[in-house]
Amino acid sequence: MVDAFDVAQALCGGIPDRARAWAFVRDFAAAWAEPLADGAGTRAEELERAEEALGLALPTALREAYSLLGTRHDLTGNQDPLLGPSELFVHDEFGGVLVFRSENQGCAFWGVRLRDLDQDDPPVFVQSRDGWVRFLERVSLACVELVLSETLLAGEGRLYNACELPAGLIRELPNRFAPVEFPEYPMWTGKEESPVCWFSAPGKLLRLDGLRDRSWLHVRGHTFADLESLCATLPGRWVGG
Repeated sequence: MVDAFDVAQALCGGIPDRARAWAFVRDFAAAWAEPLADGAGTRAEELERAEEALGLALPTALREAYSLLGTRHDLTGNQDPLLGPSELFVHDEFGGVLVFRSENQGCAFWGVRLRDLDQDDPPVFVQSRDGWVRFLERVSLACVELVLSETLLAGEGRLYNACELPAGLIRELPNRFAPVEFPEYPMWTGKEESPVCWFSAPGKLLRLDGLRDRSWLHVRGHTFADLESLCATLPGRWVGG
């Protein structure tokens, strides 16, 4: 039951390796959406065709991510989607970057440097307004972030809300919701909206983009009652009323 699932509790101890990342993705999908079925992954033949077209081999962690949830667009394709295997491309900046995720209007890209492709779980960089910057230390971490953010910003508007949180409430967030043990990372829009931090409670998911006064807080409830309760706890000017 989702009311027993708390992201902060599920990630207590962090994500030390790929196995832990994929286990969390499975648990999260079962609680917040639908369980990951055997057919949820991209077929091996598609990945092989993509590698042949690119002339390079995908890192192990990226292959595992596609094999686990490559066709689950509800978890990976709502706002800044995971690219399909045939859409993967090499960006020629920053010494060459294999891009696997794109901002919905093509304003930013996430990828792995070509020089790091020999690593099983290499670091991920994002093309931000400040240039290419390190996003997260491992592909598996970036895929956990992808699933969290794409679920948070999914199209069911009645379960999502946002507000510009005043500094006083930003300081109060850790007292009202549990901080998620996930590395801070930059928002592609720039330093003013960085770092990104996550908080949660059972059935409630929160993402804070930056720590300055009036930073944007994005929230989602598993049910409308969860969302109402969450918004009532933080009396900000919610865009959804």
